[in-house]
Amino acid sequence: MLIDTSTSRPSTQTTQAPSHMRRHDDAPDTADLFARLANLEDGPERDAIRDQLVKAWLPMAHRIAGRFRDRGESVEDLRQVAALGLVKAIDRFAPERGAFESYAVPTITGEVKRHFRDRMWALRVPRRVQELRNKVRIARRELTQTPGTPEPSVADLAAHTGLTEEEVSCGLEALESFSTLSLDAELSGDDDGYSLADTLGATDSSFDTVIDRESAKEGLRRLPERERAILYMRFFEDMTQSRIADQLGISQMHVSRLISRSCAQVRAEAMGQRGRRGTDGRSTAV
Repeated sequence: MLIDTSTSRPSTQTTQAPSHMRRHDDAPDTADLFARLANLEDGPERDAIRDQLVKAWLPMAHRIAGRFRDRGESVEDLRQVAALGLVKAIDRFAPERGAFESYAVPTITGEVKRHFRDRMWALRVPRRVQELRNKVRIARRELTQTPGTPEPSVADLAAHTGLTEEEVSCGLEALESFSTLSLDAELSGDDDGYSLADTLGATDSSFDTVIDRESAKEGLRRLPERERAILYMRFFEDMTQSRIADQLGISQMHVSRLISRSCAQVRAEAMGQRGRRGTDGRSTAV
């Protein structure tokens, strides 16, 4: 739903109170319109009065949206959000509650704040962390109002806000979570510029090899000398099972069984499960 936010003045059909009775220039006297709205069923007449109320109070919604400028969202988008909050306030307001402005201001403000909380964060963070971020942001602004003032430390911010240093640090980290930088963003303005993605490391498959080797060492040490020799000839000298069998004077089938059994035992050792062993501490090879 898009609302025309270009209107900055109330409709000429709106009943205006004398200027000396207004709290602001954009607070029109619309009590009669609200009274009529409350007594109408859904239909063209109710929609027309509702539109008049929106146009009459839209400048106030714009003013509230302006309080949130310079926070990473365009003013026009903020005005749209505030206008939606205004529509909600008009639909929910009951004239017996008192002045519409007293009800509408917190309703519109809450709608804009929810927009920042739910739609503007690049990373989803808990509401408590968002509140810490806001306190830290306001404190930094207050402590650096004087030109030339150095950036406040964590301790300075903690003393100013009444938060702990840990909470301030959490709020400072959240300040960096509000927006993200594309991996394709150029980090250098010259011809040899590079992107953020170029600074990221790649996965080194050798780490897995090192981990596997270290995990297998103890299991290999526990193998009998013949089984260790067979594994060495098979996996490090790349000898075939038939050639190993001829060199050791045993059958190729026996070599195959010893390799399978030794590998299973080493794997069990690496996984923290001791393989089945004979009572003399040797493998139960046949």
